[in-house]
Amino acid sequence: NILFPDHQILTRDDLSSKLSIEVPFVIKPITEGSSVGVKIIRDEKEINFKTLDWPSNNLLMVEKYIPGRELTVAVLGGKGLAVTEIIPASDFYDYYSKYEVGGSNHIIPAELSENTYGEALKIASLVHKNLGCRGVSRADFRFDGEKLYFLELNTQPGMTPTSLVPEQAAFVDIPFSNLVKRLVEEAKCDP
Repeated sequence: NILFPDHQILTRDDLSSKLSIEVPFVIKPITEGSSVGVKIIRDEKEINFKTLDWPSNNLLMVEKYIPGRELTVAVLGGKGLAVTEIIPASDFYDYYSKYEVGGSNHIIPAELSENTYGEALKIASLVHKNLGCRGVSRADFRFDGEKLYFLELNTQPGMTPTSLVPEQAAFVDIPFSNLVKRLVEEAKCDP
């Protein structure tokens, strides 16, 4: 059983008339990545959709905000590597937090019950497999202290010095050079 936050897919023009999710919620442009354009709305006073700036006017996902801890799992070869807790230096795990040194702290392995840790690994691997992913992916979760909510699967996760996949690979004794070699060799087998 995989839990997801309540969500809606809307156009920017439909936000003010068709939005049914109450605050707090997160607005995510569907065609962006690296948290570009993501807005967390915590108070009804912040809802002025005309003044919010998004990189595009395409579809947006509005998702119920789940308070709690941010977790991520890299999947390589169909297997979850580890669970990392992400503690951003700013309000949330935004572009700066992802790519600037000191933008976030990563706790690996995340301090969770054995059951929750195993559930995160299992869900990440299951989603990777069921979506037909190859190579590496990274599953993001929110944990409210009781329930684990799956947020998204990143099929092209970062490979920078501050990125989570190389960090998790190193944690399970896969050096960066071996990680890259493995991904290249697997890609060579694709038709």
